[in-house]
Amino acid sequence: MKYTAQDFKSDQEVKWCPGCGDYSILAAVQRAFPEICETLGYKKELFVFVSGIGCASRFPYYMDTYGFHGIHGRAAAIATGVKVANPSLTVWQISGDGDALAIGGNHFIHAIRRNIDINILLHNNQIYGLTKGQYSPTSKLGKVTKTSPYGTVEHPFNPGELVLGARGTFFARSIDVDMKLTAEIMLASATHDGTAVTELLQNCVIFNDGAHAAITQKAVRDDRTIVLRHGEPMIFGINRDKGLVLDGLQLKVVRIGEKGITKKDILVHNAQEPNPGIHMMLVNMQPPDFPIALGVIRAVSDKTYDDNVRDQVLRVQTLSDIKTVDDLLHSGTTWEITH
Repeated sequence: MKYTAQDFKSDQEVKWCPGCGDYSILAAVQRAFPEICETLGYKKELFVFVSGIGCASRFPYYMDTYGFHGIHGRAAAIATGVKVANPSLTVWQISGDGDALAIGGNHFIHAIRRNIDINILLHNNQIYGLTKGQYSPTSKLGKVTKTSPYGTVEHPFNPGELVLGARGTFFARSIDVDMKLTAEIMLASATHDGTAVTELLQNCVIFNDGAHAAITQKAVRDDRTIVLRHGEPMIFGINRDKGLVLDGLQLKVVRIGEKGITKKDILVHNAQEPNPGIHMMLVNMQPPDFPIALGVIRAVSDKTYDDNVRDQVLRVQTLSDIKTVDDLLHSGTTWEITH
């Protein structure tokens, strides 16, 4: 069966604030899923959406798939259980920066460390939106919010840095206004075998409007973002005349055509490099000195937790003398009680 985006739209009214970045993310996912099904041979019944608590966590209601709306911070735990119990399912976890990185931070890093074959869509608006504007683990230092009226005194998490530090095998980043790139990343995420984390830089028009305006405004976006694709040179800029090179052990922005720099001098992106060194530098790039890295930044292969569980069960079943419940009841030390 050939699916369309309409096949993944539920009959529920979408209840987000007008102008919320979640609308375009939802549309991008719904547009990407028919291609995922066609490319990987999936049927619609294989998809499961799991969420915690937050604005983004209403996602399962709006997808015409199986879904589970969990409690705050526990989406990764539920998604893990779903995947291990039924490895044939393709599991998508929807979390906000508060849900995933604050109360759910422990589950988040251990899901990544275990490399469970789930897809995590991390909506990052740098604020708690559903609970009305408190600062979150990704709010900028000094951010004035309802719970930090004089500015936060905490250093924020960089989700990409956190993923790589937890030995993540896949990390990508997109922005809510770029539906085409988001859909492209969704296909890469679905194809990846292991925990695939995509950070979605999303705007909250009510409590943190313009959180990512420094890179999302059309006039500056091309100069302040770089879309990375495996095997392609790291070139960006409105005129496609800027690039990244290694200067010793550091990344450096250069202009093609100046000081003898040619396209051949520009670094070629290798998302499949096992050593995360350059990937770590890429996820940490920030304006004004560097562009924000978008696209698939890291995608490496490793054994997954669910595969390891399956293989262990099969191995134990093969070696064990216990094949039935009756074998179990008569194993070990037994006694026969007589009158």
